[in-house]
Amino acid sequence: MNVKQLGLGIVLVDFAALVGYAVYQYGYVGCFEAMTANAATLAFLADLVIALGLVSIWMLQDARARGESGVPWVLLTAVLGSPGALLYLIRRERRATATAHRPLVHPARA
Repeated sequence: MNVKQLGLGIVLVDFAALVGYAVYQYGYVGCFEAMTANAATLAFLADLVIALGLVSIWMLQDARARGESGVPWVLLTAVLGSPGALLYLIRRERRATATAHRPLVHPARA
């Protein structure tokens, strides 16, 4: 595990704890009611949808460039929000680290 993965993991765990606390305080439906309570909360909700939409487009392109499908990660982001994108970044970093540490094998010996 590298520093990026550790940082992303801390953000993911902290955010999950915050969401859990909010659901505990207001209930699942109450959280959605609070998000649509007034123009200010609707503006923040719209901002979140735009930001996660842009992140989803990036995830699709990034996964395609890596020879993978980004669709599961976009669906996860659509259902979970930011945790879906954070999980993608953690997995991406894990794969990048594994690839960087893979020993080079001479083609004639493979």
